[in-house]
Amino acid sequence: MTPATPEIIAQNLARVHARMLAAANRAGRDPGAVRLLAVSKAQPVEVLIAARAAGQKDFGESYVREALAKRRDPGPLSGVIWHFTGTPQANKTRPVAENFGWVHTVDRRKIAQRLNDQRPTALPPLNVCIEVNLGGEASKSGIAPGQLAALAEYVAGLPRLHLRGLMTLPAPETDREKQRTPFRRLRELLETLNARGHALDTLSMGMSADFEAAIMEGATLVRLGTAIFGARSAKHS
Repeated sequence: MTPATPEIIAQNLARVHARMLAAANRAGRDPGAVRLLAVSKAQPVEVLIAARAAGQKDFGESYVREALAKRRDPGPLSGVIWHFTGTPQANKTRPVAENFGWVHTVDRRKIAQRLNDQRPTALPPLNVCIEVNLGGEASKSGIAPGQLAALAEYVAGLPRLHLRGLMTLPAPETDREKQRTPFRRLRELLETLNARGHALDTLSMGMSADFEAAIMEGATLVRLGTAIFGARSAKHS
């Protein structure tokens, strides 16, 4: 795979922001309430540097070792907010807790507790989202909706974590109206938690193929990779 040039990345980012603006306007929402998370896993660091030079600030990584390698020379990536979007493994929670500002994929008490215990006291509490498996897909991580309230209460009580909201990764759907259904469901789950006393402000939902539908249903963070960087190589370890 040939990495996209800085010019192409800047153009792609401009197109994405224009589409985000249009979707927010259609939904009657403040466009400033929706942030773009560039999913940069499997991308070379030069591509991240090009996106940062074009103004991108939030980057999502799924592989701990790869992310740490990209952070070795922070100069060109100064000011970046690092988001962990992979499935946390119990034996790798420490580097996640120590090196990321956000984790989008908490779905178990054990992982939440380890992230809390391993978050350095010199850093602010780690922003976390609970991943919800809305479709009950066995191949995907995420907690079932019926178990969400109990996990939210547990995570909210951990002092080194800041429960910000919910995340989901629905099954692919090409119909624009049908795309909105799981995003609407996640928003309703967040509203239910807030009605019970939480103060959640984040819906991490929507990817390159469906982010406009997610924005229509209240997304505050859309996670895009292909729309910015192009298709990734099929081989990655």
